[in-house]
Amino acid sequence: MTSLHSVAGQALPAAPLLDAIAGAFVQARLQGASVAGFPGAIPHDLVTAYLVQDRAIARWPDQVVGWKVGFIGPERRDESGDERLLGPIFANALQSNDSGNVGFEIFDGGFGAVEAEFVLRLQADMPDQAQWTPEQAEALPATLHIGVEIASSPLATINKLGPRVVVSDFGNNNGLIMGPEIPDWRQIPEASLTCRTYIDGELVGSGGATTLPGGLRAAFAFALSRSAARGRLLKAGDLIATGNATGIHEISVGQQARITFDGHGDIVCHALAATDHEPAPGSGGAP
Repeated sequence: MTSLHSVAGQALPAAPLLDAIAGAFVQARLQGASVAGFPGAIPHDLVTAYLVQDRAIARWPDQVVGWKVGFIGPERRDESGDERLLGPIFANALQSNDSGNVGFEIFDGGFGAVEAEFVLRLQADMPDQAQWTPEQAEALPATLHIGVEIASSPLATINKLGPRVVVSDFGNNNGLIMGPEIPDWRQIPEASLTCRTYIDGELVGSGGATTLPGGLRAAFAFALSRSAARGRLLKAGDLIATGNATGIHEISVGQQARITFDGHGDIVCHALAATDHEPAPGSGGAP
């Protein structure tokens, strides 16, 4: 796993170029707007894409409370060797399914999808350790919950353009809906953690914790290792959405999704058009 502090033999783009990309995505997200195309030159590798993401996080007027993990297909990987990627989950975009049918925002004219997720909540700070194996990750205290990631970006072609673009725009994340805990998850075979996704009553995908290679523990280990490489050690209470368990299911404003986690409950939610969240002048929000 390549360090994010340097790229051997390559000069990083000038900071203003990275700032411009981050600023364009942040501005569009705050306004609930779409963008016509990638705002600048696409980063040449994931290292540079994470630098854009870090700049965007610094501009966003909210606190990071967790990370989504996305899978990178073998044909789209770069010299970092990463099989997965990370994107931030923010406090104001974290919801509970306690209220029943939960409304969530997607960018009309951009990309919008729902993803069934098994979500880990850390119960202790992670040690300052650079590399993690799935076995080491499993030993770190954490609870497991059902959840739904809201995968949405102002850029409609974000997934088609690939992981460097996904990383640049918050990992294509626009929220997380948390459901109840799955007790004693370490004692449950991952193959038994299954789920199905319906949109407007139609089954659009089925799978579970083993849908993505390596399952929950591999995603957990990656989140810890990549966070350490970025100098962002995870703390007790932080969340890790481990990856799409039934696929990435596009959804439009007005549609409803129901995700059934067999034996562990349902999450019902519906898509709303993203609105203007831009802070008022002088309120101390994003620059």
